[in-house]
Amino acid sequence: MTDLLWQKPGVKLDARIQQFCAGDDVILDREFFLFDIQASAAHAEGLQRIGILDAAELAGIVRELDALARDFTAGEFVLDDRYEDGHSAIEARLVERLGDAGRRIHTGRSRNDQVLVATRLWLKDRLTRLLASCRQAAAVALDRTEAEASLPLPGYTHLQRAVVSSAGMWWSAWAEAFIDDAARARDTLAWVDANPLGSAAGYGVNLPLDRDHTTQALGFGRMQVSATYAQLSRGKFELAAIEALSSAMLDLRRLAWDLSLFTSAEFGYVALPAQYTTGSSIMPNKRNPDVIELMRASYASVAAGRAEIEQLLSLPSGYHRDLQFSKGAIFHAFGRGLGALELLPDLLRNLEWKPEAMRAALEPSMYATDLAIDLARDGMPFRDAYRQAADPARWAEGDPMDSLAARVSPGAAGDLRLGVLRGRLAALAGDRSTETSSRT
Repeated sequence: MTDLLWQKPGVKLDARIQQFCAGDDVILDREFFLFDIQASAAHAEGLQRIGILDAAELAGIVRELDALARDFTAGEFVLDDRYEDGHSAIEARLVERLGDAGRRIHTGRSRNDQVLVATRLWLKDRLTRLLASCRQAAAVALDRTEAEASLPLPGYTHLQRAVVSSAGMWWSAWAEAFIDDAARARDTLAWVDANPLGSAAGYGVNLPLDRDHTTQALGFGRMQVSATYAQLSRGKFELAAIEALSSAMLDLRRLAWDLSLFTSAEFGYVALPAQYTTGSSIMPNKRNPDVIELMRASYASVAAGRAEIEQLLSLPSGYHRDLQFSKGAIFHAFGRGLGALELLPDLLRNLEWKPEAMRAALEPSMYATDLAIDLARDGMPFRDAYRQAADPARWAEGDPMDSLAARVSPGAAGDLRLGVLRGRLAALAGDRSTETSSRT
């Protein structure tokens, strides 16, 4: 391992203790390394603006940071146990290539604000991807709502056949769910879009750091003003990001449950694309819906990450080494969660309904609620209408298309109000010109 940044003369290191403290940090830092390099370049620019670096030193640092990023991306530089972490690897590379100019890069910063800004940039990237995945899933669901608005589908409560529903109502439910999830991702992204670089170890430094410049250079929406709050926000912002992810993952889990049921032989309503299934290792007849089952399971990793960070935050103010573990929590949560969500739009686009099986599952009892409402609309008190409609002797085969068309309450099959949902989706893309209060 290279010399430790904090190593003092006369202090003997215990390899076991050092291994325990380092843990898998250097491996996890591969995930954040390019963002750490990006932030180091902005920090160097800030140091040049206040006279710590001259123009030639800045040019050399930026050049070597760019080269390091290229080498890392190409696999020519490996972040491994030669280094304590990614931060020390960056500094070691700059010192190796530039000498004293490399030794100046850490002026005015701590590894505390260095990891804060790298993970903050990473969170912004992941929340942007989360927003995009939710928007795409919602867009596919809306398109299929329009195409299949009148395709009859049994509606269930308590997993019992209840009323006539439609594929359109099923799709519109997921469309609005993922629109809400996208809105939450957008709002969380705006909330975490705050630059902690320049807060050092949480108490500032005796240099006029140009934090406004680094905020702009790194594309942050605002500066996180209080140096001490920057440290307090570690974990808090990560937790908010995971909560935005978990909102979408809860919807994905329930959608995956629907598809698990609908693709079973007992329901038989849906056929999955072949690439979303796998075969059995022993039963030649089997095609298993492994992808949707793993989508359903992925929420567990998100929930675990959330629980780990929440437990880490039982701390007083200031920095504590406990927070090192927050990197693994967000990495695993977003790794599993985004991996599942980014497969979802194509799955929704390509699944196929089996209309014959869906219609065959409609039975006379499923029109009883329509009968009760019709009797009440004609003047009978609803409780009396309810009792009459509960009599199996009054049940009869109905026309599912008529039942759906008669469901005219807002949001039901006869009044899906897709224009409203499309307006909300367009607003998430920043295009408010198509936002509408259309009642179609």
